[in-house]
Amino acid sequence: MVGFKHPCRYCDALIPPDSNVCPACGKVNPLGPLRCPKCRSPIERGWVSCSSCGLSLKVVCPSCKAATFFGDYCEKCGARLSVKCPKCGAEQPPLGEKCIKCGKPLYPK
Repeated sequence: MVGFKHPCRYCDALIPPDSNVCPACGKVNPLGPLRCPKCRSPIERGWVSCSSCGLSLKVVCPSCKAATFFGDYCEKCGARLSVKCPKCGAEQPPLGEKCIKCGKPLYPK
């Protein structure tokens, strides 16, 4: 029902149903299912690949360099799984070597 608060997936605080960021813990995407960063289909922890587009759901964390599930945050260090383009500043999931906005390399050689 509209108006009822829902628990944040990370801290269980009750938050408004239209929240993009949890006001209690500050983490993004606090409601609803986890989604594939490529096709936005629902995904679940423990899956090896997306059931819709086949994207591998195991990535290397840009912060700690550990292999982790491709959710919103690293399972090892808790850092957000995103990279910032050094050229245009666009923030994006670590899906490839080039920026999805400007096409420039994300990682220096």
